[in-house]
Amino acid sequence: MITTMIFKTDKQLKTDAQKISKRMGIPLSAYLNEQLKTLVATGHAEFRAPLVPNKKTARCLRQVIKDADAGKNMIGPFKTDEDFFNYLDGIR
Repeated sequence: MITTMIFKTDKQLKTDAQKISKRMGIPLSAYLNEQLKTLVATGHAEFRAPLVPNKKTARCLRQVIKDADAGKNMIGPFKTDEDFFNYLDGIR
């Protein structure tokens, strides 16, 4: 039995999704049905948030990049993996 599902979405989002699904050679409804089937089969949905560091992490990353550009606070290169592990053993 087929049923109709109506839901609201942003107009531009719908248009963009239709263009992409058309390039894939499938109707948008086929894509949405596949997503619903996956949800039912697995019991979960995957959402991705953009990876944005918090203020403290962003500050640390900026400092690391600044140090790397200046060639400061750099360790290595190591000639062998043994040299690397010996270094790690020495800083513990």
